[in-house]
Amino acid sequence: MYLINYKMTLQYEGTRYRGWQKQPGVENTIQGKLETLLTRLMEMPVEVFGAGRTDAGVHALGQTASFKVPEENLRCLIGDASSGMQNSMRREAEDAALFAALNQYLPEDIAVSRLVRASDRFHARYLTSSKWYQYRIRTSVVSDVVNRRFLWQYKEKLDVERMKEGAQYLTGRHDFASFCGLKMKKSTVRTVTKIDIHRSGDDLIVLDYYGDGFLNHMVRLMTGELVEVGSGKQSPGQIGQILARCEKGAASHTAPASGLTLMEVRY
Repeated sequence: MYLINYKMTLQYEGTRYRGWQKQPGVENTIQGKLETLLTRLMEMPVEVFGAGRTDAGVHALGQTASFKVPEENLRCLIGDASSGMQNSMRREAEDAALFAALNQYLPEDIAVSRLVRASDRFHARYLTSSKWYQYRIRTSVVSDVVNRRFLWQYKEKLDVERMKEGAQYLTGRHDFASFCGLKMKKSTVRTVTKIDIHRSGDDLIVLDYYGDGFLNHMVRLMTGELVEVGSGKQSPGQIGQILARCEKGAASHTAPASGLTLMEVRY
């Protein structure tokens, strides 16, 4: 049985989902929705591997995932039309049929924006080189009703320059144990290559995080502490002190999931 390895790029609104990763007894996950649909289409179990395990409520515009399916099962998607086709034309037809079926049957808040065949060795999770997350904060007493599910409606003014100063302590290669979930068991050493903080218009602050990988809750905890700095509740130097403690729970301010989006995964 020859397996085709696919690489797909996904968009999803995470508001109503319990995160990316499937869990026992929990139906509403992104991974679970994808595997259920692919299993039905291929008429056999299909496992999907994501580049990042986004938290409950977190969104994605550039999540990457991979999965393998038997070539003969793909041919069932185009049926009798495959007879007489050249191999290249048949592969294009199979890919197009699978792409269309995924977008037809997935919920309206999940979409596959790109689907390509990858090398047999490609793995969406283990071969990532860097990721880009973006966090958006609205600093106005007036809620952005249309975009409310994609923002932190903070409703107070923040000092961006102070936030930038605090962010300098978080760039580079560090042990980020202070900025991860309490259940984290693997290595907590990561490299944050850049944190870009800027104001967009009068009331929107955008934080872009770039790095080789991010721990569970890491971006939300970093954002929460930087907001404490921007609001004047703590000094920029306290970010460095929290980081130096290398102690789970040291960072205690977690930004809401609604403002966070996985923008891009690079390989």
